[in-house]
Amino acid sequence: MTQPPDTGTPADRWDGHVHVFEAAAPTRAGHYAPPPARLDTIERLAADHGIGRLVLVQPSVYGHDNSVLERALRASAGTHRGVAVVAPDVDDATLDHLHRAGVRGVRFNLVSPVGNDAAQLPRLAPRLRALGWHVQWYASRSHLPRIAELQAHTRLTFVLDHLAGWRVDEPASDDSRRALLHLAAAGAWVKLSGWYRLGAAAPYQALVPAIRDVAELFGDRLVWGSDWPHTGQPPQAPPRYASLLQPVREALGERRLAGCLGAARLYA
Repeated sequence: MTQPPDTGTPADRWDGHVHVFEAAAPTRAGHYAPPPARLDTIERLAADHGIGRLVLVQPSVYGHDNSVLERALRASAGTHRGVAVVAPDVDDATLDHLHRAGVRGVRFNLVSPVGNDAAQLPRLAPRLRALGWHVQWYASRSHLPRIAELQAHTRLTFVLDHLAGWRVDEPASDDSRRALLHLAAAGAWVKLSGWYRLGAAAPYQALVPAIRDVAELFGDRLVWGSDWPHTGQPPQAPPRYASLLQPVREALGERRLAGCLGAARLYA
């Protein structure tokens, strides 16, 4: 079993992108029906690899019903953090409630057919800023110009899921490249996660050049995440947890991998 670098303790190391699912929780019509994925299962798996803290990300199947996310956060007694999806008309009391539960950001999913549009963000931005929250984006490269415009307008911290959608099997447009440069200059972060969503197969060596390119732009504003339980992948053959750390280790080395596991600045 490959361990993360021997820096700090498990309490200092984060898996920055996981989901939890409950068997009886209602899901949105027209989308996938996930099997249960329990908090204690991913806690044990992460602990086996020296990681003690998790960022629980609201999946698209639950829409803006964050009940499963909240229950998992409260069960962790402050150890973990969350990223929620909120309704366009969310009130201050709900945001405060989510903050107390451990939520530190909102997510917009521009990829899923039942994702949530970002039209509400300009109105929501002052309240997110007051809470110290960031905005997380699950988006393709074609969405980056719009995201860059929203960042310039809202002046919030943005986090780009899954290597900012930088696929190995599709060329990037000039507009997407320019937008990524603008986002990097504006202080955005990137999650090093979801390798199998980017046209790569284990051991994901095809992504090493892209990881290096993104790391050169974003510096230390990188967060590693396993994307457990790997929705959309065959459940009988999930990727090995250690294999998801390896491309970052190969691309950036042990010291920078350690930095990618230290996500406390985003999730304090």
